[in-house]
Amino acid sequence: MFDDELMRVKEVADIMRVSTTTIYRLISTAELPATRVGKAWRIRRGDVESYLKRGGYEN
Repeated sequence: MFDDELMRVKEVADIMRVSTTTIYRLISTAELPATRVGKAWRIRRGDVESYLKRGGYEN
């Protein structure tokens, strides 16, 4: 249900305890799928959880 929730870059950075720059790098290298909404990026909560389960940044 919440897997489809779209999150902002700052929210994802806070969850992962990294900088927003790191999140933008993960988006640019396609390690973290994201969707462009206007000028901003949005990341699905399910994609963040999948990334972390694959061994991405520890929470």
